[in-house]
Amino acid sequence: MGWYERWTAWTERHRFAVDVVVVALTAPWVVVGSAAYASSGTPYGGGTWGAALWAAALWAPLAWRYVRPVPATAVVAAAALGHVVAGIPFVMPADFAILIVLYAVTVRGPVWAHRAAITTAMLGAGILTAFFYVVAGDLSGAAAFGIMGAVSAVAVWAFALMRRARRETVEALRDRARRLEIERDQQARIATSAERARIAREMHDIVAHSLTVIIAQADGGRYAAATSPEAAARALGVVSETGRAALADMRRLLGVLRSDDADAAPRAPLPGGVPAGDGAAPGAAVPLSPQPDDADLDSLVAQARDSGMQVSLVRVGTPRRLPPGAGLTLHRICQEALSNVRKHAGPSPTVTVALQWTERAVELAVSDDGRGASAAAEADGDAGAMGPGGPGFGLLGMRERAALFGGTVTAGPRPGGGWRVRFAMPLPAGTAAAGAPVPGAAPATAPEETTQ
Repeated sequence: MGWYERWTAWTERHRFAVDVVVVALTAPWVVVGSAAYASSGTPYGGGTWGAALWAAALWAPLAWRYVRPVPATAVVAAAALGHVVAGIPFVMPADFAILIVLYAVTVRGPVWAHRAAITTAMLGAGILTAFFYVVAGDLSGAAAFGIMGAVSAVAVWAFALMRRARRETVEALRDRARRLEIERDQQARIATSAERARIAREMHDIVAHSLTVIIAQADGGRYAAATSPEAAARALGVVSETGRAALADMRRLLGVLRSDDADAAPRAPLPGGVPAGDGAAPGAAVPLSPQPDDADLDSLVAQARDSGMQVSLVRVGTPRRLPPGAGLTLHRICQEALSNVRKHAGPSPTVTVALQWTERAVELAVSDDGRGASAAAEADGDAGAMGPGGPGFGLLGMRERAALFGGTVTAGPRPGGGWRVRFAMPLPAGTAAAGAPVPGAAPATAPEETTQ
């Protein structure tokens, strides 16, 4: 910013003080000049003291011309009309205050005020013309005075209108810039909140699912340790694998929050269960595995079977390759539904995971024959309640995930007993028309079922 811009900004902040100083410095010269003009023998002078008083009345309101443009204009107009009525047609140079306040009220005042001001100036020019014609009887001279005053007023008014338009444009641009800054900050806060909600859903899915499996396997292994060491060993193996997978998922998720180590190599579990960077050789870190998608339902079902559940996986229709976000949503909803079965279905439930592909949608249904109906009070409004009657985030997280892709989630008791979670999601444009089969999954037109 140059010196002129800084000076302009400073004067705008101290407008009244600057105007007071300017009027105070110029008032003696204007008053003395008006008195000298009146005493120089000019016709209709009206006397030295009278001219000086009218000059002061015209000049003093200029100190308020920007902070109070309408009152200042009214006072100057009244003083100008008063000295004409008093028989003093000119108080020079104080009469230039008329043009000064006309400019100020046009730039800073309301629309009606500057229109009234230019109308009053035109009326003043007519009164001045009539005065000269009545007193001097010279029509051409009187018309010349009137036309000169009217042209001067119109010129000042037109220039002030251009200045007003520029000022309004600058203010509109500043207001728009402020609004854009506010909207930018709001969008940033909304994006931050959405990201936090996404991370919270991911952490809930990872932690709740993994801990459910670990607790179930640990309890089973503890009871089986005395009678069946082999079953206890298998349970400990499931606990180890589940914990290692949960650790990898947590590292993947929390990696997006790390901003101070962007150039560091990604950390992931090494083969054999040694996490990268924890006792591994330098440079031995393994890239993070991709996010799970719908193709990983087999691993979820296998994990559920390892925990002792009887699970059937049924596929109907031709599989499609879903976008990563949609596939992750399908995977997480199935994962959460199976976790709910472990929590609420009771001992030895029979579970059916049905994945149906249609031309325009994919549907997932996880049903069990356990005590889901009797546990409805515990999980009412939340299929992943964190305790009897306690609030949780399971069903809420499912619905939020489904809503991101236009899908729906319903949960409730099955006819005849048990519980069912149903998820339906429309396929993205182009996927329904010509989707590529999921690698490793043969297209099927008839139901394919695997049980244990």
